[in-house]
Amino acid sequence: MTFDDVKLITLPKILDERGNLSFFQNEDQIPFSIQRAYWIYDVPGGEHRGGHAYKDLQEVIIALSGSFDVVIDDGKNKKVITLNRSYNALYIPKLVWRKLENFSTNSLAFIVCDKQYDAEQYIRDYDEYLKVKTNG
Repeated sequence: MTFDDVKLITLPKILDERGNLSFFQNEDQIPFSIQRAYWIYDVPGGEHRGGHAYKDLQEVIIALSGSFDVVIDDGKNKKVITLNRSYNALYIPKLVWRKLENFSTNSLAFIVCDKQYDAEQYIRDYDEYLKVKTNG
């Protein structure tokens, strides 16, 4: 997988003077059926989360509150994508290295994936990641 496979998805927005609403319904807005959801919050200043790739798992990341950067790396190039709108969802396919950093105060990262938690899915060592990418 490469940067071409990573994409920013604009979720539906229902505007209302009482407060806006956005949503996703599995494959209507995101390209997979959801098997797990989790969120990251209360990240201390200067810390990062992630720093891994998945062997065979897709995910979508949303900044429900505040902002943070998602650094993606396909083994050849790096790119920083800032998430700061709750109607923008970042789709990241398998075998793309990701790291979340620069969390603003009270930020909330919401993530959904197409598989349940399995420690075997993770590639946590960057050199190992490069070997997997090279050997296909």
